[in-house]
Amino acid sequence: MQKISKQKISIILTLIIFSLNAFSIPVQAKNNKVIVGGESFGLKLYCKGVMVTNLERFESNDKKLCPAESCGVKKSDIITMINNETVKSNEKVSEIIKNSNGKSLKLLIERDNKKLNLTLTPVKNERGQYCAGMWVRDSCAGIGTICFYDKSNNSYAALGHGICDTDSGGIMASNSGEILKASITSVNKSENNNIGTLNGYFTNQVIGTIRDNSSLGVYGKTTSEISKQKEVEIADIAEVKIGNAIMYSTIEGTTPKPYSIEITQICNKDKNSNRNFVIKVTDKELLEKTGGIVQGMSGSPILQNNMLVGGLTHVFVESCTQGYGIFAENMINKI
Repeated sequence: MQKISKQKISIILTLIIFSLNAFSIPVQAKNNKVIVGGESFGLKLYCKGVMVTNLERFESNDKKLCPAESCGVKKSDIITMINNETVKSNEKVSEIIKNSNGKSLKLLIERDNKKLNLTLTPVKNERGQYCAGMWVRDSCAGIGTICFYDKSNNSYAALGHGICDTDSGGIMASNSGEILKASITSVNKSENNNIGTLNGYFTNQVIGTIRDNSSLGVYGKTTSEISKQKEVEIADIAEVKIGNAIMYSTIEGTTPKPYSIEITQICNKDKNSNRNFVIKVTDKELLEKTGGIVQGMSGSPILQNNMLVGGLTHVFVESCTQGYGIFAENMINKI
């Protein structure tokens, strides 16, 4: 075996390190500073097709039938085409089925990010109309909260969870959408086992577009300034601790306010989870006005040690002063 001196080994290692440095590709780092949100916003989300929200049997020749279920359609399926024709509205789907004359229809659907081909044969109901036995939805609207705004690339992060269909529970597969300025006019207070809501209205001022509706929140580009709050650093996951924190929310008008909360538990550090830690509302004013956490507050930014640690995502139905939060580090990776 050939012997190599220590001096030669040192020279070889130096050359290897130099070579790696010379040919490494620089990676652009994500901005670690963002503008704190807390503003309420209105959203309009349009499906890439129509979502099946429910399946229902109907009377036909003294039998109860559901042709959609029989051919394999399931709740939360997205129907994108019928007989090779793109469908984007409830009205279009209803029209095609009613005018089918009982002939089979070829459906192209998306389920769990997979495309499937099914054959649906509508059947006449007792009124003589051809039906499929399914309810569909082509869009949704609601109110949520901006978590943060990244002015380096005009991007925003909101909600901390996906926009789901209220009937099927599935995340809406969006084709397009927009966010608008909103104003909160009243609050229905939460009680244990009865979660309240923020009530308000959308203005006509579009402030951004929706690029992604995912289990980790809603993301997109802004078309105007969203927040005038302060700029802070995003905390590393390891820096999030059990203890006192601040949450910014808008429960009246258009201006967010800081409220005292406590981080009571770190649940997990899973980057694909939106339930990373548990918070408890301790602020007397917020408890008096909302009862704790209400629908519409999802996305409210949470700060600890003057750093953004995450956003509110869920409320505990049986204990409305408590809820889950998602790490800000997981959200910034989605922008």
